[in-house]
Amino acid sequence: MTSSETVKAAKPGGLATKTLVLTGLTIFTGLVLAPFLVVLLNAFKSSEDYSQGGPLSLPSAIYLQGMVDFWNRVEFGEKLWNSFLIAFSVAVLAVIISVLNAYAIGIGRLRGRTAFLMFFLLANLLPQEALVYPLYFLAKQFDLYNTRLAVIIILTAIQAAFGTYLLSSVFREFPPSLLEAAALDGAGKLRTLLRVVVPTSWPTLSVLFTFFFIWTWNEFFLPLIFLIDNDIQTVPLALAVLQGQREVDITTTAASALLGIVPAVVFFLFFQRTLTRGVMSGAVK
Repeated sequence: MTSSETVKAAKPGGLATKTLVLTGLTIFTGLVLAPFLVVLLNAFKSSEDYSQGGPLSLPSAIYLQGMVDFWNRVEFGEKLWNSFLIAFSVAVLAVIISVLNAYAIGIGRLRGRTAFLMFFLLANLLPQEALVYPLYFLAKQFDLYNTRLAVIIILTAIQAAFGTYLLSSVFREFPPSLLEAAALDGAGKLRTLLRVVVPTSWPTLSVLFTFFFIWTWNEFFLPLIFLIDNDIQTVPLALAVLQGQREVDITTTAASALLGIVPAVVFFLFFQRTLTRGVMSGAVK
């Protein structure tokens, strides 16, 4: 059998495998999107439509009063601003601190870098519940309790620990030729960092920024502990307001869930191309 005949004989099996994989991925995608589609369906449905047709029925008309009621009840616009301010600040600061730490550990060959990496790894493994009391005590001591600044500082430290551990491994494989060329041009350590390391590592940094923003946006436990006043609380806390009431309005709950999901989804879609480039860049390296 010639090579061309072998390829032709192998094609049916390859096509069947591709079809099977595609079918499996389609089913998996449907399962992932199903909860979101149910929320989307019930967010524009009145209580009467829900009681008559159930959660999977189509609404008889587009009903927006549930979103309006939730928005006014929890002052959702204020919560959106608080979440954006905290998430954006944490993402920016955590990336900056991660870069500085990883530059010293991964490229600067800091003495005892293994011990530092173990420290940052352990910091990522500690549950937040174990950190609450000492952080609460420190926030009280420095008069930062019940402020957005306290949450920004705490979450920045937590995210930067992960970022430092990840970037240290990336910077350890940084091309020495680029560093040597910068040294021959008379660039110091800071200039090398800003002009060579950061631009070269920008795809990886953009991935970290995106993850840090989304992780902080979805954070619930620490804001619940450190943000007491209603005017400084975040979106996840606003969504929790509807829980624990005697009467649960399913359509209003679905509307609130949709309002809470949409900003994070929009942010992810906006940075999707940057995120893809960062992942592919890491794969190529």
